[in-house]
Amino acid sequence: MKQRQFLDVVDEATAHARFDELCQQIKPRIVDTPLGPELLGRVLAEDARSPVDVPGFDRSNVDGFAVQAKDSYGAEELDPIRLKILQPSIAAGDNPKNREVLPGTAIPIATGAVIPRGADAVVMVEDTTILDDDPNSVLVTRAAPPGNRISWAGTDLGRGDIVLYRGQQLSSRETGLLAAIGLGSVKIYAPPRIAIASTGDEIIPPGAPLSLGQIYDSNSRIVADAVTEAGGKAEFLGIIPDDEEQLEQCLEAALLGTDHGADILILSGGTSKGAGDLNARVVEKLSKKLPNSAGIIVHGVALKPGKPLCLAGIAGKAVAILPGFPTSAIFTFHEFLAPLIRQLAGRPKHELNSYIDAKIPVKIPSIIGRAQYSLVNLVRGDDGLSAYPLGSGSGSVSTFSRADGFVRIDQHTEYLSANTRAPVHLLNANIRPVDLVAIGSHCLGLDALLGALAEQGIRGKSIVVGSSAGLNALKRGEGDLAGTHLLNVESGVYNESFLPENCRLLKGYRRRQGFVFRKGDERFEGVGKEHWLAAIRKGHARMVNRNRGSGTRLLIDQFLGNSGSTLPGYETQARSHHAVAASVAQGRADWGVTLDTLAEQNDLGFVFIQDEHYDFAIPKNRWEQPGIKALRELLTKPETWKTLNSLGFHKFESDES
Repeated sequence: MKQRQFLDVVDEATAHARFDELCQQIKPRIVDTPLGPELLGRVLAEDARSPVDVPGFDRSNVDGFAVQAKDSYGAEELDPIRLKILQPSIAAGDNPKNREVLPGTAIPIATGAVIPRGADAVVMVEDTTILDDDPNSVLVTRAAPPGNRISWAGTDLGRGDIVLYRGQQLSSRETGLLAAIGLGSVKIYAPPRIAIASTGDEIIPPGAPLSLGQIYDSNSRIVADAVTEAGGKAEFLGIIPDDEEQLEQCLEAALLGTDHGADILILSGGTSKGAGDLNARVVEKLSKKLPNSAGIIVHGVALKPGKPLCLAGIAGKAVAILPGFPTSAIFTFHEFLAPLIRQLAGRPKHELNSYIDAKIPVKIPSIIGRAQYSLVNLVRGDDGLSAYPLGSGSGSVSTFSRADGFVRIDQHTEYLSANTRAPVHLLNANIRPVDLVAIGSHCLGLDALLGALAEQGIRGKSIVVGSSAGLNALKRGEGDLAGTHLLNVESGVYNESFLPENCRLLKGYRRRQGFVFRKGDERFEGVGKEHWLAAIRKGHARMVNRNRGSGTRLLIDQFLGNSGSTLPGYETQARSHHAVAASVAQGRADWGVTLDTLAEQNDLGFVFIQDEHYDFAIPKNRWEQPGIKALRELLTKPETWKTLNSLGFHKFESDES
């Protein structure tokens, strides 16, 4: 299968077929492993059989007296039966050889001790009395039927019985069972060895100071941990700079290293067509150099996200070059590599119980000719679960961590219509909807409140869609609250007139909105509240706007009027206050509108425009649910307001109770 395809894009099915054929030669390794912590999470490669009977002997389940059952018949509390005590007592671990219970006698016995010859029942010590004047006799006050309080040898497990079947993943329950039957070792599927490297001069490790143009290496961390979750053993090769010779040496050593090297090699970045495609060049070079190499079999898949994926075979091993963008990288990992890793680790190739049916509340567009995966958040609605698309691009580092699952749109479908139903593939089979979903405008104050609720055990999440979209979601019955800061220009009142009929308003806090710019910009230094509009028009300054539907966007449009759309940068829409501050601070824009706290954090000039009201719209039928009640209670506590004040948020005097 010697194919060379450099961004000769193939469909998803073709890519899978080629990769599956390549991976047929990669076999799982089975190892005999001693009982110990390394077994936890591993999968049995053969049936585990008990080498002994369990229990291994007839065992007493209580402290009491071993007796012949017929000697206790008729015993009652007011008419006890007297038996002669045969000493000494039998303790756990004693071998009662040459001991025998004879008719009319009883032998004291401890819990877990071996039942002596002649006994077929144990009378609990609570059902006996020993008189002070006759210590050599015991009075039995309750009859014991044959087998009473005895576990007979082999009744739990018999020698040769299968106790665990091959394919069983070992948890503490299973390892405890293996220990109980005395197995010193078992055969398991060894974790496949996965070598992981990040490449690029712009990549730096977390914790290092970040310069403009550099990015932290998140791909290796998430891929390595995903490898572990799938049952593999990740080995991080480090961050390799854009040096062809160094990269070639590193990859060759990983593939041919001690004990046959890695089973799978994963790189991220450097997959796009062009002169910078270093990873693919080195992979192709190594495939020509090393025997049993299929070379590059796929370089480009009609898949979004993940089109630049590159798959190859070198020296009988699988090689994948994942796209550099985080969401693309992890999607392609889970689509192509995770099933292979699970299979090599002895697990099912595809996870079971990983789908859930949900409503798609809004239209999700796609493009004919390629499969698309759209990350979603699960939100409880009035008619079940809704899957709300996150909508961030493949370059987002946070989207995947915030998602509950994804929906797949096949290559023949142009879009998923609003209010249709679709299967959602859960990113983790144990995922469940959180206790409180905030869907609306983002705010640092809301984050602080959700953090305080988390300390009470109330799990929450914030889905950032803007004030208007959040209110529309509540109107459809999705979500538990929406942060909103919409101003009615005619009345001058925030939020109340925008509230859906099925909602009521919980008063929140106030925050200072203002015009921000880089300090030292002569066009704006010293400009006051009354003159900043004139200054931007006179200075031909480039703005960064906010997304349509956000409260800040309505505020900006109110001030700019009809002429706003002619300003440079008007169509540049940032989705958060943080993005506005960063755009101005880094010089991509000259001005924007954001919060005073973010202006201070980014050392920007700030011209106060007005206080805005950030409140919470809450469906009436959820006003008394535990999460909402806890939020309402939080907003009455002085310590909550101390935290909000420290972040720059406050009450108006008219709000004070």
